[in-house]
Amino acid sequence: MEQEKPINLRKYILVFFITLGIFALVFLFSNYLYTQRIAQIQGMEENIGQNILESEVQYALLADTSCDVGEVTGSTLLVEQINNLAKRLSYMEEQRGIDDPEVITLKKYYSLLQVKDYLLLRERSRQCKETPLSILYFYSNKGECTECQKLGYVLTSMREDYGSLHIYSFDYNLGLSVIETLKSIYKLKNAPPVLVINHKVYYGFKTRAEIEALMPDLAYAASSTKATTTQTKK
Repeated sequence: MEQEKPINLRKYILVFFITLGIFALVFLFSNYLYTQRIAQIQGMEENIGQNILESEVQYALLADTSCDVGEVTGSTLLVEQINNLAKRLSYMEEQRGIDDPEVITLKKYYSLLQVKDYLLLRERSRQCKETPLSILYFYSNKGECTECQKLGYVLTSMREDYGSLHIYSFDYNLGLSVIETLKSIYKLKNAPPVLVINHKVYYGFKTRAEIEALMPDLAYAASSTKATTTQTKK
């Protein structure tokens, strides 16, 4: 009968402490990344709050400008700010989840900001006898709305190419009374995605070409955006 080898306790203790050290390093590194991410998100929340306050002041200023000034300033100034807010909120939503209380609160503020800009745009369009270049987009993050995701990409690309195009994105299930009022005004019944263009409702996915065909004035918007960009560079 073979004699059993003595257990090397030193070896097992050493392996135990090495394993424990590795777990401790991984935990500390993960905790560091989490702390950095939280700090980044908190900073983003503060920036969003400041941008909303700045936009409130800009609304008051733009309401008193003439049509000539508004054509250059009002059509692009707030669009850029709203688009930047949309990107930041989208990032926060990815990091903290669609059901996070702070994300929901900020989305409600953002939605109110969009509605305010929409009302300002329509009022100035009436005063200056212009056709407002705006799209109301109702989407859903709940369930598997693949068409919402695809349409979101289409609208994002149009935002980048048309400087004076106002695209207002609303979470269909956010539970905000203002959004419910918009849904009631346009008698929205079917599931998202939904587009409202010039008071007409369109359900389901639409390609970029289809949307552009519904908005012939976008051609002028594109040329005006290029002209403004060229002048700025000079």
